[in-house]
Amino acid sequence: MNIRHLTFRLLQVYIAVVRTGSISQAAAQLHLTQPTVSLQIKRLTEAVGELLLEVRDGQYQPTFVGKELYHAALDALTRFDDFNDFLSDAAQGTKGHFSIGVVTTAQYVLPRLLSPYAQQYPAVDVTFNIGNRGSVLQRFQNQMDDLYLFSHPPTGDHVISGRFLRNPLVLIAPSNHWAAQKTQIDFSELINERFLMREPGSATRMVFETFLREQNVQLHKTLQIESNEVIRMSVETG
Repeated sequence: MNIRHLTFRLLQVYIAVVRTGSISQAAAQLHLTQPTVSLQIKRLTEAVGELLLEVRDGQYQPTFVGKELYHAALDALTRFDDFNDFLSDAAQGTKGHFSIGVVTTAQYVLPRLLSPYAQQYPAVDVTFNIGNRGSVLQRFQNQMDDLYLFSHPPTGDHVISGRFLRNPLVLIAPSNHWAAQKTQIDFSELINERFLMREPGSATRMVFETFLREQNVQLHKTLQIESNEVIRMSVETG
């Protein structure tokens, strides 16, 4: 037998013999027969190719090689015990990791929504992958994340989606702009203004262009910017 093929049971038997110093006590502890324990120790010794146990003062004691195997066996079984605990926690949703693909329009909303979750499940790691709609769609198609947050989700038989938050689209203007002084305005009054718009494929632009078609309006001056933050700063500075 190759040492790489050692079973957990062999290691458990060996640990029990080292701890008790006795074949009979190890057998009783593991609910096995003494011949079974003796056979397991023999198989383990043959696999390692070195003497593992010797009798001193009427008890089985590990040899120099046996001590190293004992510590290695403890490390291996302890790690798998930890892994078993991890699986239990992960199944209950109290530990683990999940990744969320987020379009840029939702990046300011998601942290506030996840804050209570993070407080309740501090052992769960969450990764945000933020991008424009095109890049997040690509991640979705390649199944690179566990969850996706769109303002305009994809459709199809393989898609399960649901709305959970209203996200109104509003116009913004510099504080000294003439339109900012009005409490009510007709959109037709704005068609000669310069509009800062997201890139084609952006959900924000898709919604806005749908609105323009419904209003039968065509804008005369536009500037394309691929960042909500840059748009906000540009408007703020006039």
